[in-house]
Amino acid sequence: MTLQKKRQPRAGQHSRRQAVRAQGRGDEESLGSVISSLAATTPQDDGSQKAASCLWLKAGLSKWLFFNICHGSQETHFYQPMWTLVGGGMKRLEESGRPMSQVLPKKADWIKQRVVTFDPHKNKVITQDGQEISYEFLVVALGIQLNYNQIKGLPDAFETPGVCSNYSPLYVTKTLESLKNFKEGNALFSFPNTPVKCAGAPQKIMYISDQYLRKHGKRDKANIQYFTSLPVIFGIKKYADALWEVVKERKITVNLRHNLIEVKPDSREAVFQNLENPDDLKTIKYEMLHVTPPMSSPDPLRQCAALTNETGYLNVNKHTLQHVTFPNVFGIGDCTSVPTSKTAAAVAGQFGVMQRNLRLAMGGTSPKHQYDGYTSCPLVTGYSKCILAEFDMDGNPLETFPINQAKERRTMFHLKKDMMPTMYWNGMLKTYVKSSCVYGEGASHGTCFPHHCW
Repeated sequence: MTLQKKRQPRAGQHSRRQAVRAQGRGDEESLGSVISSLAATTPQDDGSQKAASCLWLKAGLSKWLFFNICHGSQETHFYQPMWTLVGGGMKRLEESGRPMSQVLPKKADWIKQRVVTFDPHKNKVITQDGQEISYEFLVVALGIQLNYNQIKGLPDAFETPGVCSNYSPLYVTKTLESLKNFKEGNALFSFPNTPVKCAGAPQKIMYISDQYLRKHGKRDKANIQYFTSLPVIFGIKKYADALWEVVKERKITVNLRHNLIEVKPDSREAVFQNLENPDDLKTIKYEMLHVTPPMSSPDPLRQCAALTNETGYLNVNKHTLQHVTFPNVFGIGDCTSVPTSKTAAAVAGQFGVMQRNLRLAMGGTSPKHQYDGYTSCPLVTGYSKCILAEFDMDGNPLETFPINQAKERRTMFHLKKDMMPTMYWNGMLKTYVKSSCVYGEGASHGTCFPHHCW
């Protein structure tokens, strides 16, 4: 059924009762599960994959609603950062997922319908079955859309040997399969010419693959190559310098400013475009090809010009996370225009800010808490080592530990492999792990340990 919107008070006229109720445990519990937007992907008929993401809207004084943004119902919530380990054979895919019904807050209503249209001028969303559902406040956490279909030959090539991707539950198990079946030849790893979630993941699996091939006596028969659209191996110089040392030591070839545009499974060839000279195409044979797909904000959001910027992402203030035009709309995560690396760590850093500012807005007060751009990327470099990159939106290291985090360490590997999944399921989803990246009354950076490095 359609929920009717209650009459909204004028700006600044929200009742104290509403503000108080917004701060009760029920609403806080519901707000916490907006993190569910990080989770899964669902295949589409056109070969793309949409995040099995969510948006939250507040209808009336205390009702919170949860929507899928994918086709149909997404019954499983995935902890996606684990998929790097699944691809490398260190975890099982089943370990990365839990039933959606178990991770949603008890006081939220789950509407198993895809949202197809936003109408922020009328404070409503429209679902696939035609429902028009009104809201007073909207939190958008749609994640990011995987566009495998933008590479010629995909997704069909995933049905052939050697082509894999850790970014989808449909293809992640093919990564280990491809490593087991590797005989000799080129092992290629790509990074697309779009923003991506977890920008370190395309090379994490490359380092794991290198160690797998060494362990099984195949490395001398493998030519490992990394093709990235970027002009650098990693965006933060401190960690980039360390990674250059890793690839040099392991004899891995790095091709900057190259973008995968086609896969030819019949001949087992990949075509890369030189972005500095677009007419220059390189066709390379592969024994193994790990694909990181082009990505974008989900179609329903990108098609709403009133909510998005020129690149199609939710247009929010990068510090307060409030929409720049509609003050009753907030956003967190990969779907937003915040200029920081798109990671689960960034969402964890944003959540506390968004929560506090949403409470202020619900009470008729302007947001004052600020997100500093904190994000993190645990750069797994094999089966026992990790570089823990932590930085802000300006590219400055913003580290947790009083050590050089650009150095490969076993301790950071176990933090990534063994501790972070537990922190996610038992802390982040239940709002026990909250942001320390809040500037405002009674808050200072670094007051919460550990930092949100996922």
